[in-house]
Amino acid sequence: MTRASLDKDPRDVAAMFDDVATKYDLTNDVLSMGQDRLWRRAVVKAVAAQPGERVLDIAAGTGTSSEPFADAGVEVVPADFSLGMLAVGNRRRPDLGFTAADAMRLPFADESFDVVTMSFGLRNVADTALALREFLRVTRPGGRLVVCEFSQPVNKAFRTVYNEYLMRSLPPIARKVSSNPESYVYLAESIQAWPNQRDLAQTILGAGWSDVAWRNLTGGIVALHRAVKPGGPVLVGDAGAVRTA
Repeated sequence: MTRASLDKDPRDVAAMFDDVATKYDLTNDVLSMGQDRLWRRAVVKAVAAQPGERVLDIAAGTGTSSEPFADAGVEVVPADFSLGMLAVGNRRRPDLGFTAADAMRLPFADESFDVVTMSFGLRNVADTALALREFLRVTRPGGRLVVCEFSQPVNKAFRTVYNEYLMRSLPPIARKVSSNPESYVYLAESIQAWPNQRDLAQTILGAGWSDVAWRNLTGGIVALHRAVKPGGPVLVGDAGAVRTA
C-alpha cells in the first residue's frame, strides 16, 4: 500500500489515491459522519453555476463533486491526476468527460472556464501558489474560484477535541473501511499542517485573485474560500479585500 508524505511528491500522492479509489466515497462518508454531503451541497451553492457556463472541477476524483453540475445542465470537466480515481468515476458516470490533469500544469487553454472549483485537493498539491496561478490562467476575466478544504476549527476547545479525533480515532476507523488505511494517517497529518483560513486567503490573494472571502462550515473543520479573477465587470466593494462571509 502507498501513502504520501508531507513533501507531497505528485507521484506518491497519485499512487495513494489510486489505492483508495474503489472505496474512496464510502470511506469519506463514514469518516466525516455524513458531513461530506453537506459540504458538497455548500460548494454547489457557492459556485452558483448557470447553464451556459463551463466549470472545471479539479481533483474531482470519482466525479461525486461534478455530478450536481452535470445534472443541472452545466458543462463540467471533472479532472484529477489519479488515473485510478478517474477509472472508477468513468465507470460510474461515463457521460462525464473525465480528464487526467495535474493542478500545477493544467492541460487547458487560457481563459477557458467560467469557474474553477476544487474540493479537498489543494492540500495535496506540492506547490499551492503555483496551482492557484494555474487556476487563474484558465479562468476568464471576472470568472470565479471556489476552494473547499479542511481548515482550523474556530473554537479552541472544539479544535482540541477535533485534533484528538484526527490523530487517535481516524486511523482505527480507516482500517475498518478503507482499502489503504495508511493514507488516512497522511490525511490527518496534512490537515494539521495546513494553513488556517486567513493564511490561505492571503495565499489566494497573492496568486492574483481578487475579492477573496471565506465561510466556515462545521465550526471551521472545513472552509469555503471564494475569489474572482480581475478584469471582469466592475463590482462595488473592495476588490483587494480578504474577508469572511
